[in-house]
Amino acid sequence: MIDNIGDIADYYNSDPERENSRLERHQLEFDLTWRYLAEYLPSQGRILEIGAATGRYTLELAKRGYTITAVDMSENLLEIGRKRIADEGLAKQVHFVLGDARDLKEVTDKGFDAVLLMGPLYHLVEEADRKAALKEAFNRLRKGGILSTSFISRFGIMGDLIRNVPEWIENEAEVQGILEIGENPDHIPGSGFRGYFAKITEIAALHETIGFETITLAGIEPGISSEDGDASYNKLQGLQRQRWLDLFYKISTEPSIIGASRHILYIGRKK
Repeated sequence: MIDNIGDIADYYNSDPERENSRLERHQLEFDLTWRYLAEYLPSQGRILEIGAATGRYTLELAKRGYTITAVDMSENLLEIGRKRIADEGLAKQVHFVLGDARDLKEVTDKGFDAVLLMGPLYHLVEEADRKAALKEAFNRLRKGGILSTSFISRFGIMGDLIRNVPEWIENEAEVQGILEIGENPDHIPGSGFRGYFAKITEIAALHETIGFETITLAGIEPGISSEDGDASYNKLQGLQRQRWLDLFYKISTEPSIIGASRHILYIGRKK
């Protein structure tokens, strides 16, 4: 392992409800991701979820009958996940593991039907570390098993930046770092969110060098702005909400849409 990412664990341990509330705000991201998972996951089986956080996806997987090994590097996030699963009476279906996506020595099982790696890759700023995490996932999948990963878009984040930190544009070195290499080269570990922001042109190739066959790449917040898009979608109900979700799903793989989405979802298969 190249990079010491203990500061990322500290970031999540310091406020474990942050990720929980993020998915509550970004409901389209959650709903559209589930649309893809429902389409490509096997109808039953064993799932390895790396970066399980507070168990938002873990709980839904357990409710649908899957057996899950849920891994995260934040003990505080896992504790919320354990309680959430226990409260629903599903503890027998989920095994929680404290671990690093780049070195899953604590996960000795092999032959999982699917791996969800939705989060860790956008905290690994070194390409070698991203490849290491993908190799760990590859080695624990059965032949033909499904992989789902997520990335933060290098250019899709601009709407959030201009809204929340407009002064960001005044730091020329940081702006150039994000545009050219997908990270802030002067970022000090431990000073907050530290991540890697990907271009859509690199994502499939990264997985394919490990041995995955690409199935699809999608923008999972397509066609909405960071200013009010989340709130506008969140207030929809019933059939109207379903029809908007259907439309977003239909356009989510349009190339002009993918890079503009804040988050990008990759679905692949172990050859």
